[in-house]
Amino acid sequence: MLEAAVQGYFVALSLILAIGAQNAFVLRQGLRREHVGPVVAVCAVSDAVLIGAGVAGFGSLSAAVPWFAEAMRWLGVGFLLVYGALRFRAALRGGEALRPSEAGAASLKSVLGTCLLLTWANPHVYLDTVVLIGSISAQHAPHQAVFGVAAACASVSFFTALGFGARALAPVFARPSAWVWLEVGVGVTMWAIAAGLAFGG
Repeated sequence: MLEAAVQGYFVALSLILAIGAQNAFVLRQGLRREHVGPVVAVCAVSDAVLIGAGVAGFGSLSAAVPWFAEAMRWLGVGFLLVYGALRFRAALRGGEALRPSEAGAASLKSVLGTCLLLTWANPHVYLDTVVLIGSISAQHAPHQAVFGVAAACASVSFFTALGFGARALAPVFARPSAWVWLEVGVGVTMWAIAAGLAFGG
């Protein structure tokens, strides 16, 4: 049981650590100190639900519905391209407009809407949580539930550290130019992920 818990935690952590659209968004919100708690909660709960689905044996969804994976892939490509373009536009508006103390705060509804889209419209999320974690958990029978709970705990700890730990970088992002480069970096990340989805098959 202990081995299943340890494996679940570190397998999930290794998958979540890779930079992606969701992580970049959480980092940005943490730097802005804007609705960090709700964003972290949405990411963690979403991962827990998907991990639970994978561990419960719903990893066969793509096999049962052949078009599902392809549809999710192109939906993800489209959304990431649009979101990346919005980040480039924000960067072009200049650093002063991106200061967390001066920029108009986004509404909680808007922030959570974006967070949900970046999470649930991302095919990589399903591959990592439902398919990979679900299939690996089967190797730890009869302790799949322990594996899944530990994996969900990894998600909670990571997003909490990323969202609230971003404040340590606040002195760096006191400079307007740093926010411009952050927006550019997030935009490049979004488009790189979109390209990987589109051309990686």
